[in-house]
Amino acid sequence: MSGINEGRVVVVTGAARGIGREHALAFAASGAKVVVNDIGAGLDGSATGESPGEQVVAEIVASGGEAVVNGADVADWEGARSLVTTAVEEFGALDVLVNNAGFLRDKMLVSMSESDWDDVVRVHLKGHFATLRHAAEYWRAQSKAGSPRQARVVNTSSGAGLYGSVGQGNYAAAKAAIAELTIQAAAEMKGYGITVNAIAPSARTRMTTSAGDAMAAQMAAPDDGSFDTMDPANVSPLVVWLGSPGSGDVTGRVFEVEGGRISVTDGWQRSAARDKGARWDPAELGPVVADILGEAPAPFPVYGAR
Repeated sequence: MSGINEGRVVVVTGAARGIGREHALAFAASGAKVVVNDIGAGLDGSATGESPGEQVVAEIVASGGEAVVNGADVADWEGARSLVTTAVEEFGALDVLVNNAGFLRDKMLVSMSESDWDDVVRVHLKGHFATLRHAAEYWRAQSKAGSPRQARVVNTSSGAGLYGSVGQGNYAAAKAAIAELTIQAAAEMKGYGITVNAIAPSARTRMTTSAGDAMAAQMAAPDDGSFDTMDPANVSPLVVWLGSPGSGDVTGRVFEVEGGRISVTDGWQRSAARDKGARWDPAELGPVVADILGEAPAPFPVYGAR
C-alpha cells in the first residue's frame, strides 16, 4: 500500500474516530496529504466540544506526513464547499474525496420522530451529496481548463442500506440511497475522469458497539491473538486503493468489506418475469406472481428480522 497515493490530496469526512480515522492514517501512510474533517459530534450527532480531528492530524504529522483539520458540517452547503477550499488552499489541489461521516438515531419506525429521520438522512445522504457536488464542480473546472485530475470518490453505504436492519429505518434508507447515489454519480461524472465507488463496511466502531450487548460481543476484539476481523483498520486498504490512480477502471461499484474479505454487491436487477403481451386481470395474477417469485433468488434477510 505504501506510496500508491504519493503526493495526492485526500479529504476524509468523519475522520476523527473509528473507520474514518483509519482511512486518514492509511492514506497518509500511502503518501497522501490529508484533510481530516470532523465536527467532534457525539454518536447521536450532538455537539461534544471535542476536537479529536486535531489528534489525528498530530498523529499523521508525527509520523512524517502532512495533514490539516477541517471542522465543517458536511451537510451544510457552504461547510461542504469548505472541504474543497481547504484542500486547495493548504495543498494546492484535491484528488480524492472519502465520504464517511455519519451518526445514529436508532428506533423502530413506529416510534421514530421527525427529527430522528431528518437529522440522520441529512448527515448521511445530504452530507454525501453536498461534498460530492462541490468536489465534482472543482474537478469539472480542472478538466475544462485542460488540467484534469485522476479524481476519486469513495462513499460509505452499509449492510443496513443494502439489506435492511430492524430498528434502523432512517439509517438504512439513507445508506441505501447512498448506494444508488454512487451508481448515479459514476454514470454522470465519468466524462470528467471521476470515478465513484462505495463500500459497505463491517467493523468495530462507536456505532456498532453501542447497538446492544449482543452486537458488542460479536464485535469485540479476540483475546487469543487471532486475526481481529472487526478491526476498523481492515476496511481502509480497499478505500486507499480505490483512491489511487491505479483504480481508474473501477467505477459505480459497491463493495462489502469485513476482516480480510472483500465482495462486490449487485444492485437492483431484473430477475424472473412473465409477459402476457396485454393488460393483466388482477384475478389472474396470484399464480403468475407465485411463479415469478419461485424462480427469483430469495432476498437476503433483513438484519434483526425474526
